[in-house]
Amino acid sequence: MWYSEYVKNNKEAFLNKVVSISNQLGINPNWLMFVMYWESGLNPAIRNKYSGATGLIQFMPATATALGTSVSALANMSNVEQLDYVYKYYRPYAGRMNNLYDVYLVTFFPAALGKADNWVLQTSSLSPRIIAEQNPAIDLNKDKQITVGEFKRYVNLKKKDLH
Repeated sequence: MWYSEYVKNNKEAFLNKVVSISNQLGINPNWLMFVMYWESGLNPAIRNKYSGATGLIQFMPATATALGTSVSALANMSNVEQLDYVYKYYRPYAGRMNNLYDVYLVTFFPAALGKADNWVLQTSSLSPRIIAEQNPAIDLNKDKQITVGEFKRYVNLKKKDLH
């Protein structure tokens, strides 16, 4: 399985649970491992000092609350325990994630799932410019907006790092 050598604790239980929840979600477990590796290095306690995002898929504080927990609680969970919340996060999208891009889009910007490659990431409260400024590595052409296609190209750059 992709990136399995980076699992530091509970390796067998963690990988078995990744396979189990991936099967329940109807996705390839490699897709989930890819996202967790690039979001957290598979470290369930890692926290973004700017946004407060925490854990395997970098749960935002409001997302953690919506899932019935907190980023503090997530940071104190084992990698295996935190997978319950990873599953809970993705469950509403089961059956609509058809490839690695979809899984990563649901993680990064769920409103973009199913949108055309030219769709610009934005919401009523987040302008394209703010999203691009907060994610400069994804704004590949530096035009102060991120499209779905640009996000896919960003993921492809990460895929080149697979061994």
